[in-house]
Amino acid sequence: MDEKQFAALREKLMENLENYREVRDDEIYRTIDELILQTGFEFYIRLSDRNILRKELFNSVRRLDILQELIDDDSVTEIMVNGTDGIFIERDGRLKLWEKSFFSRERLEDIAQQIVGKCNRIVNESVPIVDARLENGARVNIVMPPVALNGPVITIRRFPDRPIQMEQLVRWDTVSREAVEFLEKLVCAGYNIFISGGTGSGKTTFMNALSNFIPKDERIITIEDNAELQIQGVKNLVRLEARNANTEGEKEITIRDLIKSSLRMRPNRILIGEVRGSEAIDLLQALNTGHDGSISTGHANSPEDMMARLETMVLMGMEIPLPAVRRQIASGIDIIVHLGRLRDKSRKVLQILEILGYDSQTGEIRTQVLYEYEEEGEDACGSITGRLVRRRELSGRQKLQRAGYQI
Repeated sequence: MDEKQFAALREKLMENLENYREVRDDEIYRTIDELILQTGFEFYIRLSDRNILRKELFNSVRRLDILQELIDDDSVTEIMVNGTDGIFIERDGRLKLWEKSFFSRERLEDIAQQIVGKCNRIVNESVPIVDARLENGARVNIVMPPVALNGPVITIRRFPDRPIQMEQLVRWDTVSREAVEFLEKLVCAGYNIFISGGTGSGKTTFMNALSNFIPKDERIITIEDNAELQIQGVKNLVRLEARNANTEGEKEITIRDLIKSSLRMRPNRILIGEVRGSEAIDLLQALNTGHDGSISTGHANSPEDMMARLETMVLMGMEIPLPAVRRQIASGIDIIVHLGRLRDKSRKVLQILEILGYDSQTGEIRTQVLYEYEEEGEDACGSITGRLVRRRELSGRQKLQRAGYQI
């Protein structure tokens, strides 16, 4: 069936459904079957093709059209819709062009409005860029015309339906078991940990896995632009999500607002999905005022770059001397875990770095590498082999001692 025939069927289906405010899924399928019977398509298409047609029609009115097939596919980790030019997907860390695409800009715009409408966001010519999420927690970025020249651009970062546990990361050789046992003690003892890495390096996945080590009797507050964290087994959990401004540019709730509010909510720990801007100063102030055991993430190419970016982000929110910023970073963050993607597309913990403090003589933040990934070669399949090597022992052990761990 060509696009025109499908569009005609979909239009008739919408006409039949518009008289009903709330329609169950089985009623939609019944209406689709009746419509196919009326148009006579069942006489010249195979049963398998008919079932595909039923599902595509259903997805076009109730779900996300042809994208639903990809969203339901566990092997697809990223979906990139480049307007009507094509759809690219990431599977097993590799990008490829999908065989299906949107022929109509109007259908693609309908999908964009459907996505943002379900999470109370707005996207149009006046507000052409928006971040949103799907019901399954997948992260969505939408860019609309006139900013996007080739039609609506939709990028969907899909997360596993079941949160990935640290044990799975060990099996995948993302991190060593020794490093996991070390990090587990640090989390339980209340060390402040910052996770850095590039795009797609697995920061959110690692943060989810690391958060499972937090004692289940503590009060946790998560703060995110779009709710992605999947904290498991914690009853005293508060989830906060930022809100964009409305069409009048008012009523915006920022990450900074949420951090300030969370400090009045008696948290044991604050988990911030990602630090991107001036909220870095509020994060550091929280870390330096007794909220130990907090975790956050940020984009950077190395732990050193992450500290430099934090300095820049703090200065975006407040004009204070650089030495004062570095003192805040040095006293607030205990450990930086840096992740990256190697040339074989695998995700690895590349470094675990300890922040030792601020050196007033040099004006620099003192650090030491505790674990570092060493490449050893490639196997027959082209996969990189290596291991996370322990370089030094932890220096700051006061929190471990207070938590009762033997050193």
